[in-house]
Amino acid sequence: MKEGSKYYPLHNHLAQSEQTEVLLTFAAIEGLMGGRLPATARTHRAWWSNRSEGAVQAKAWMTAGYHVESLDLAAETVTFRKPQLVYQVERDGDTVLWNADLIKALRQHMGMNQGQFAKELGVRQPTISEWETAAYEPKKSSSKLLTFIAERAGFQYE
Repeated sequence: MKEGSKYYPLHNHLAQSEQTEVLLTFAAIEGLMGGRLPATARTHRAWWSNRSEGAVQAKAWMTAGYHVESLDLAAETVTFRKPQLVYQVERDGDTVLWNADLIKALRQHMGMNQGQFAKELGVRQPTISEWETAAYEPKKSSSKLLTFIAERAGFQYE
């Protein structure tokens, strides 16, 4: 995040925070920035998405180590959260059994949205969504692929 960026003060505020979760009002964010948020920040949930490309505002919180956890457009509040660092890892022999939290953390570690992550794995985006919401768990072959991708990405899960 470049120091001259409009969103650098938000980045700096979050980077200096030692809290796992930070709740900010839109007014507080504007106070940090010394200017107004764009109108779309107040009307479009997508403006607050954790995407790694094409969104300088998302880069501000993601490079500070946070993700938007929840958003209340009516109350004009946003909750930023540091992704979990410790996960429950289960195994079947030498195969890691990937669960919803672990999959989501890997995807966020890689700075990808569900569509990008699905493309990386060669699956459909709804599959990623179903894994992350625990609708079902990956098969053993997919778990092995997730382990390979995690190791290649430098994702620490144990």
